[in-house]
Formats: sequence, C-alpha cells, structure tokens
Amino acid sequence: MGTQPAEIKDIKGLSSTEVAELRSQYGENSFSTVVEFRFFYILKDIITEPMFILLAIACSLYFILGKSSEGIMMAIAIIIVTAISFYQEVKSTRALKSLAEFTEPRVTVIREGHPIILSAKELVPGDIVLLEEGMKVPADGTIIQSHDLSINESVISGESLPVEKDETVEKSQIYQGTTINSGKCIARITATGNKTILGKIGKAVAAYQPAKTLLQVQVNRFVKRFAFFGFVAFVIIFLVNYLHYHAFVTSLLFALTLAMSAIPEEIPVAFSSFMALGAYKMSRLGIISRQPQVIENLGAITVLCLDKTGTITENKMQVKSVYEFEQDKLTDLPGSPNQSDEVLFISALASEKEPFDPMEKAIIEAWYTTSGWQKREDYKIIHEYPLEGHPPMMTHVYKQGNVYLAAAKGSPERILSVCRLDETSLMKINEIITLIAKKGYRILGVCKAVCSDNNFPRIQDDFNWKFTGLLALYDPPKKNSAAVLKQIVNAGIAVKILTGDYPETAVNIAGQVGLPGYLSYKTGHDIMQLSSAEVNETVKQTSVFARMFPDAKVKVVEALKSKGEIVAMTGDGVNDGPSLKLADIGIAMGKKGTETAKIASDLILTDDNLEEIVMAIREGRRIFNNLVKAIRYIISIHIPIILTASLPLLLNWKYPNIFTPIHVIFLELIMGPTCSIFFEREPAEDSSMNVPPKKRRSSLFTRSEILISSIQGTLITTGILILYNYFMINHSIEETRTVVFTTLISSNVFLTFVNRSFTKTIANTIWRKNNLAPLLFIVSGLFLALLHLSPFIRNLFELAPVGYTTFLLCLAVSFISVMWFEVYKTLKRSKPIGPL
Repeated sequence: MGTQPAEIKDIKGLSSTEVAELRSQYGENSFSTVVEFRFFYILKDIITEPMFILLAIACSLYFILGKSSEGIMMAIAIIIVTAISFYQEVKSTRALKSLAEFTEPRVTVIREGHPIILSAKELVPGDIVLLEEGMKVPADGTIIQSHDLSINESVISGESLPVEKDETVEKSQIYQGTTINSGKCIARITATGNKTILGKIGKAVAAYQPAKTLLQVQVNRFVKRFAFFGFVAFVIIFLVNYLHYHAFVTSLLFALTLAMSAIPEEIPVAFSSFMALGAYKMSRLGIISRQPQVIENLGAITVLCLDKTGTITENKMQVKSVYEFEQDKLTDLPGSPNQSDEVLFISALASEKEPFDPMEKAIIEAWYTTSGWQKREDYKIIHEYPLEGHPPMMTHVYKQGNVYLAAAKGSPERILSVCRLDETSLMKINEIITLIAKKGYRILGVCKAVCSDNNFPRIQDDFNWKFTGLLALYDPPKKNSAAVLKQIVNAGIAVKILTGDYPETAVNIAGQVGLPGYLSYKTGHDIMQLSSAEVNETVKQTSVFARMFPDAKVKVVEALKSKGEIVAMTGDGVNDGPSLKLADIGIAMGKKGTETAKIASDLILTDDNLEEIVMAIREGRRIFNNLVKAIRYIISIHIPIILTASLPLLLNWKYPNIFTPIHVIFLELIMGPTCSIFFEREPAEDSSMNVPPKKRRSSLFTRSEILISSIQGTLITTGILILYNYFMINHSIEETRTVVFTTLISSNVFLTFVNRSFTKTIANTIWRKNNLAPLLFIVSGLFLALLHLSPFIRNLFELAPVGYTTFLLCLAVSFISVMWFEVYKTLKRSKPIGPL
C-alpha cells in the first residue's frame, strides 16, 4: 500500500487478546461445509475401487475353497495395497493443501496500531483492513475512509457495472468476493466466513468444480477401454474354465485373476499424484499453480504472450525527459532544479498523494527531487475523476483561494484529443512523441484547466483543457530477459509482446531483448478493425502488439486459440484479468500483480522473475513426459500378464492357469509404486527445452508410441511363453510357475530402466539422479531371492526350487526380451529406420 497514510496512524485496530476471543467465537474467515473425517473419506474411495473389490472377492473365494493360507495371504496383500493407496492419497492431499495455502489471498490489517499483512482467512469481525484497486474484498465490512472508490459487485448482484462507494451510510457496505475496481479504502470487518452475504447465498468459489481437462478425459477414456477389455476377458476365461472343469468357484477365481491383471488402476493414481506433487514441487520453486491440472498444458505451450511492464521490464520507472509545450523545450532528467517546471507539477497533482502505481511513484519522486513538496501542500483535492476510457486518463481537482485547478494525465492520444489543439501543434507534438518513444520510453500527456466555480462537468473530457506537456518514463528490461526469451524460443515456443505502450517504445524494448520479428507490429486499434479471419492471419505473423487494451488482448488470445495454439499469457494489472482468464495458462506476477490478476490466473510467479516461466515450462514438460512414460510402462507390462494368464487356457496347454490372484496382486505391488512414484521422480530429459512442444491431440499417444509399447509387451510375452511351453512338458506346475514368475519379475525390472527414456540408452540414463532407482533394483532383487531361497515364501506362492542354470536362463530371456529396445534406440539415433 506504499507509505502508511497519515489518516490511519490514529487507528489502533484490535488487540491480540480481542483477536483470540473473536476467532474463538467466529472461527476462520473461510467457507465451511459438512465436515467429513478425512481418514474415512479416503478409505471409502479406496474400498470402492474395482481392484479392491476384486481382491476382496478373491480373498473370500480362497476361504470358501478352504485354502486358508492363500486367504490370509490375500488379506495381507489387501492391507498392503490399501496402505500404499492411502499413503499416496494422503501425500497428494497434503501437497494440494500446501498449494492452497500458497494461493491464499493476503490483506493488510491494522492491529494494535500497526499495519501487518495476514492471510485473509485470519480476519475476524472488528478488524481494520486496507484495500486498494485490484484486490478482492476478503470479508463483509463497513467503509471508514475511502478515496476514489468503486467496486465491482457482480458476484453478489449480477450487475456488471462498478458501484461507487464512500463513507456515507447508504454507500458504505462492502461484501466478500467483490473486487475493488478503482481507488482504495479503509474498512472495518463486520462478518466473516459463512456469515457473509456471499456465504449465505452459497456462491462460494470453493464449491466450483472445474471441467475435466483434455488429459483427464484421455486418461479416463484409456482406463475405461482397458477395463472393458478386462470385463470381456473375465467373462471368456470364466466360461472356458467352467465348461472345462465344471467348478464354479474355481472358475470364478481364475477369471478374477485375469480381470485383476487387466485393470490399470495404477494410471488414475499416477495421474493425480503426478499433478498434485508436481504442482507442489513447482510451488517450492516459487511457481504457484492455482489448479494442479494446469500442469498438463505447461509442457504443451506453443505461444507465450508477454505483457511488457513488470514481465520483460523491471517495473521500476524513472522520469527521463520532460517536454514543456509553451516553451517547446525537451529537457532530460535529472537536470538542474527548476521550480517553474509546470509539467512535473501538474502531473504530480494528477497523481495519488500516497501512490502505489510505479509510474506515479516515479512522477512524485521526480517532482520531489526538482521542486520539493511545499507548493503541492497549498492545494487541497476536492474532486476527482478515476482512470477510465480507451485510451485512459484521470483528473484531480484542487481548490486554491477562489479558483479551482483541474490537473490531468493520461495517454497522449486522449490528452491531445481533449485539449483540441490545432493541426500544426498536433504535428509538432506527435513528432516529439515519436522521437521519445523510439528511445524505449513510456509517454504520458499532461494538461490543466482553471475553473472559477465548482460547477464541474459530468465527464472529465469536458473541462476547458490546456495542453501542458509530455512526460517520458523509462522502465528498463530485466537483465535476464534476453537470455530467458532465447531459451523460450529455442523450446519451439513463439513469443509475442502485448503492451499498452507506443509502437516505437514496444519495438525498442523488443529489440533490446532480442525478440524475433520485432520490427513489425500491430496496434490495438488495428486488431479491432480486422475481421476474425484477418486477425487469425495477423497473429501468426506479428510478434509485437502495441497500444493494446483489454478487448484487443482478448481478441488476440482468442485468435491464437482458434488456430489450435496452447496460449500462455502474462499480466499484472486489473485490465489483464480477461485475457489471463481466457488463455490456456494465465500467469500473474506475485509481487507487483493485482489481486484481480492473481485470481484470474492459473500460475503465480512469486518473484516476478521471467526465468520462472522457463522453469515452469521445463517442469511441465518433465511431468507430462514422465506420466506418458509411466502409462506406456503400464501398457507394456500388463500385456505379458494378461496374455500369460489367458493364452495357455485358450490354447488348452497342460497347465492352463499358471497364475492365481496372489501372483497378480504381488505383481501389482511392484508395478503400482513403480508407475506412480518411481517415474514421478524422474528428472527432465536433457533435450526437453530444445524440442518443439507436443501438439494437442485427441488421443493420449501417437500410433508409433502405442506400437512400440505393444511390441515391448508382446516380446516379453513371447519370451515368457517360450519358457512356459518348454518347462511344462517335463516339469511340475510349481517349477513352471517359478520360471514364468521369475522371468516376468526380471522383465519388469529391465523394462523400468529401459523406459526411463525412449530416445537415450541406459548408458546415458543410468547417470540421471533418481533416488528410487537403486531402491527399486534392491527390492526387486530381494523379492526374487526370497521366492527362490525361502521355503516358506515358496510355499505361499506355490513355487518350487529351480537350479542356478534355470534361474540364469530366466534372467537371460527377460534381458533379451526387453533390451532389444536399447539396440533400437541406438540405431534410431544414428539413422532413420522407418516409421517407428
């Protein structure tokens, strides 16, 4: 809020004791619904999952058949599966809770005579809060003091036009969820949480359930297809077994084995945990995601639209030049003090006394440096017109003696328009504007009007304005802007600047940061004059858009999206809200961004650092690529489980049902954590920021990706069935099962390490840091050792001891069945080998 205004210094606010008592009475300032015990809520979700139901049925069938040991084993497996699912759910929930705390709005509160910044949920009735333009009202309250205040109350009333507010009784009420449209105020909180008007009418934003994203739809569709296949296979295997053995319970048990092997329950768990944990990790890097699902779009961004101020530039302005119209003099600052510098004086009068806008801060600082404050103190503001219009201007009216002085500043086009200058003067001034803009400076027009009475016009344009001059302000590019933009362009992402500055200013800054195609530009007016088809073509060819206003920004973003682009948009002001909301990913500045921009956005950069956008894109690509790796791994490893459980029966082999539910569930215990935990920890590919983004498509995978994963699974199946067929001729079912089970587990380990990358070989990926890699290897090795060396474990799994030669044969077959893909990757990197 800037320097503490004099008018709040005498406000004490609540004491710590009063706050504690009020919080005890009213609770937190948040919407509460029926409270459920989170433990039971998670447990309910777990026990209603298809896999849990199948496990419970299989466990019951074992006991019905009198196989108590297997029944107990299944019960233990159920407990382990439930514990793992519970752990993953709790971890994801905690990540989301931490994320919610990061995005919680904050507000300045006066307590015990001092302003402090708190989370909005800590407010209690009686608190004194300071609110300003762009902020959401955190609770219901009554205005104590206001300045140029208007509020958008559409969330309460449905009325889209802002409502003027002040201290008078009929206009003093403010309501939670509404937005400060202009000005600022000091208010006393009267109601919080469910006691607010918003809480009573049930329009809590927390109740909103966003639509499913494209990736969610794709994942759900994929899982449903797998599940449908599992159901069909279940019916077939049950009928074949029943017609062959005429044993209902046993046939049902074997059919359940196949159904369990076909259901890819790891995929939904992987999706939710990847998104939640990914969003949480990004928050630790200073990138706050308001919805975890937005991460899926991060890796697919094809166009990045940047608002120049505060994103590419420092948002630390300095008055560099002053043009005085009457003297026709352009003066560079800092210069020698000039007490008669009327342009700076009028622009200071047209600014807030306690400014929070960087431009007004620069004006006040320049005026203070050249002339001091004394002259301004002689003027008392009695009326004001807020910043409005396209292009915008604002006016403050002061009284001194028997006359009234109106001071205005704003866009040069608007100021020149209201001053009604002759053509010669306009040409001269526009030449000065072009000269200044080419230096990369932002420009303000300044004008004044003198009135003999207080019969002010209804709109500010109707004063008898006299043009005073121009101010040139410089907002330099951030030091890392050029390097960061280069990284973004190298990642195959088109960058466009959308700014309210003059074209010459925008082109100058774009050139400084090395933006490709910066010499050509379009203005907001140009965009609004074009048809939809023309805009679609224009946005493809143009990188710089100047003199942009909200409607023009929205039109550009709409055009880009209509062409199938995944659009990210940055912004920090109130007027950026519509385009931030419309973009696939709205990115707001955390430090200097308004509350409106933050609420409309999907991501918030806590440090306003452009480099965080690169980090966000890289992390988004990492998460998406790892999710694809995890799902392709699930496809490849499920194929041999399903085919090994079904083909021998359909082919009428000697041992038609080699697996029981116990074998499948322990394979799931290995595959589940591998899918949702191991691959989530995988670091980004080295080349992830040197390749174009993946194009949005209706299917989750390309044909070549599905083909490769299917071939991987088929070749593993081939190796297993060759051993299966060979050993069943002269060996017992227990020995055959041991060979099959060992080969499958070994293949799973090799597949996990091979699928860490679909382009780089193990020789490269082995050096990537993943703390779970050695753990996965050790756990799988110990499990195999127990299966072969522990009589108790062997009996539980109905296995038999085999020789070292047989064990090494299993390892060799699994190695060959999986490692062919390493040869394929090596050949593909050296030369094209076809459509795969």
